[in-house]
Amino acid sequence: MSLRYSDEQRLLADSAGDFLAARSPVTAQRRLRDEAAPLGFDPQLWRDAVELGWSAIAFPEAFGGLDFGCKGLGPIFEAMGRNLSPMPLLSSVVLGGSLVHLAGNAQQQTHWLQALISGEQRLALAVDEQSRHEPRRIALQAVVEGSGYRLQGDKVAVVDGLGADAYVVAARTSGQLGDTQGISLFLLPADAPGLNVSAVSLIDSRNVARLQLDQVQLGSDALLGGLGEGWSVLETALDRGRVCLAAELLGMAEQLFATTLEYLKTREQFETRLGSFQVLQHRAAQMYVDLALSRSALMAALASLDDSGVDARSRARLVSLAKWKTGDTAIKVANEAVQMHGGIGVTDELDVGLYLKHVRVAQACLGDRDFHCERYAANT
Repeated sequence: MSLRYSDEQRLLADSAGDFLAARSPVTAQRRLRDEAAPLGFDPQLWRDAVELGWSAIAFPEAFGGLDFGCKGLGPIFEAMGRNLSPMPLLSSVVLGGSLVHLAGNAQQQTHWLQALISGEQRLALAVDEQSRHEPRRIALQAVVEGSGYRLQGDKVAVVDGLGADAYVVAARTSGQLGDTQGISLFLLPADAPGLNVSAVSLIDSRNVARLQLDQVQLGSDALLGGLGEGWSVLETALDRGRVCLAAELLGMAEQLFATTLEYLKTREQFETRLGSFQVLQHRAAQMYVDLALSRSALMAALASLDDSGVDARSRARLVSLAKWKTGDTAIKVANEAVQMHGGIGVTDELDVGLYLKHVRVAQACLGDRDFHCERYAANT
């Protein structure tokens, strides 16, 4: 298991960093927020990213992918974090695309993977039903009715849910709340009668939606995988998403750290540079150590996703360790950035506050620190 990016992956990191710095710097995110852009991202930027092959990285060549592995996604998400660049790569490709690839039949794979890789259509995963991420506690009901299914219930915090062409909905077809058996996956068209999609306002101004399903009727061809057997593939897709979020969190933390160091080196107080104060040096050194540990955890988790020799429990531990550590570090670094910049750190004049807000949301998405501590312990 390699804990370093390969030469090809480092080249990808450089190209992704250059592309996003030029096309989607932090000022672009600020503009999207101020304009209240309904999609939360720039559609042209997404089309350009697709042309660069980002949507094809993790998929096999048989479906038009590049077969670069999940580890190839790490550098891109780090670059997205450094630049606060919003795009539906996580929702449509990593989460939705993974589920179609892992659970879909030949017809579903042929249609959706080609559509996702080309950027012609977008998917979004609808799994959470309350404010805290608890994928085992799925209550939305899917009842067998004739040759199809009838769905009733709500989903919250659907990332990039506004404007999606369809949703992968996790529903309960049997079992009790908390059971992993009885969870099924369905492809739900965005224009299905009985489906209501509404915006959810979060502090980072990204695209998040709530789905309300009122007696939604789906045919048998909407089922992804076996009836009641969706948990294992759902967990795999969620782990891929969690590691990509960990990479984005690390990118944000490293950029905040670099910004704060530069401020300490240049800002003077009483004709003395802030960086000369030993107490601030100690705090900066602790951030550096946490960032180094976070990178090690992230690289191990990325490698585990592509290594067939890693068992499910070990992979779960590595993924949760990475999501916990990068989330914890990103929050610490963001808080220190605000403190070390002084009162100006909490104003909208600086970019620090934009990073802080997205760090908070990304840390909670697909499981916060408490969730992943509990999951790590459960798989030890």
